[in-house]
Amino acid sequence: MAQDRAGAGGTLYCYSPDLRGYGDSSAPPGTEGHAEYSKRAMAADQIEVMGALGFNRFAVVGHDRGGRVGHRMALDHRDRVERLAVLDIVPTWNMFNDIGKGIATDYFHWFFLIQAHDFPERLIGADPEYYIRGRMRQHDTGDSVFTDDALAEYIRCFTPETIHASCEDYRAAASIDLEHDEADMTSPITCPVLVLWSAKGAMERHYDLLPSCGEPGRGMFPAKPWNADISWPRKSRSKLWRR
Repeated sequence: MAQDRAGAGGTLYCYSPDLRGYGDSSAPPGTEGHAEYSKRAMAADQIEVMGALGFNRFAVVGHDRGGRVGHRMALDHRDRVERLAVLDIVPTWNMFNDIGKGIATDYFHWFFLIQAHDFPERLIGADPEYYIRGRMRQHDTGDSVFTDDALAEYIRCFTPETIHASCEDYRAAASIDLEHDEADMTSPITCPVLVLWSAKGAMERHYDLLPSCGEPGRGMFPAKPWNADISWPRKSRSKLWRR
């Protein structure tokens, strides 16, 4: 997340906080309704962080789970989010409603982690490092995406508390987040939105990204293209949207 405090030509500040339940951020226990790990709660965390840092309006860039939090930030806090970039996602509603064998295979964890407490927690907790390494191998394209240091940091942070938190994150996605998204289905994001995804990833293989992200009443991202497709390096594709 970034903002130019001094206007044009001023200093650009960039902050990259871990979401609640990830990294070294706090990981409160989940409850039956999973509200503690709703994207609405996570979005409020980020708004509070940026306010504490002195930023009233700012741009948001989110990848994967962070993209879903950014999506909710732009819906719930329209007066605070100036621009939004989401990387390698389609909206959560599409993930659960446009499902097929391919995405269920590539994204099996979406359906494993939502199982009732504490079934996935116990299975993962039996060998957390094996689970992390296995998940990372699934995304390895042969280009050594994850350095040894990065992988070690993932493993260090994967404690019983964060294992539970990650399960609660996905449980929220399959329940309370869908309720919030469905309530906003006719109120798409109004700020400029940049949508980026990997040309070699699951989103590209299994979704028609532009309709999924931009069709009114379906994707909840703005429906009008800002400009033509942007050429990016070999692994990425993009579309820039505006209100």
